[in-house]
Amino acid sequence: MTDSLAPSLCLDSAASAMAAVGQDLGVTEWITITQERINTFADATGDHQWIHVDPVRAKEGPFGACIAHGFLTLSLANLFLPQLVRYERLKMGVNYGCDKVRFPSPVLVNSRVRGRGQVLTAELIKDNGVQVVVSISVEIEGAGKPGCVVNTISRLYFE
Repeated sequence: MTDSLAPSLCLDSAASAMAAVGQDLGVTEWITITQERINTFADATGDHQWIHVDPVRAKEGPFGACIAHGFLTLSLANLFLPQLVRYERLKMGVNYGCDKVRFPSPVLVNSRVRGRGQVLTAELIKDNGVQVVVSISVEIEGAGKPGCVVNTISRLYFE
């Protein structure tokens, strides 16, 4: 990431997480969704459906090209979140889950995507932790709708 896209939010305590509710986190850098990335995801998941991995057949299909798996697009939230939020004094953070996962638009091979985030909620939990919900939208360059919108749920424990 370039310095101009450094995370705008630094969380260093439960209190800072609570104070961040409603904050727009900005955007990440663009990445290109290559056929190699799609094929690697297909190998990792065993999902080799032709709309993802067969460029010749996919060209004649409903999207005119191969598309990224929805779950590949969703998994980018894990790549984008640390580009949107920086942590200090964090003892441990765990992915607790996701809510409201949607795939409004297909992500065609060679599309460029980026993440956009916003802190939706933060609430104290047992063991001095805080549960934070961050909405991440996987934007597709030049498209009117994102490839994925997901509310990520993280449990954070600070020193």
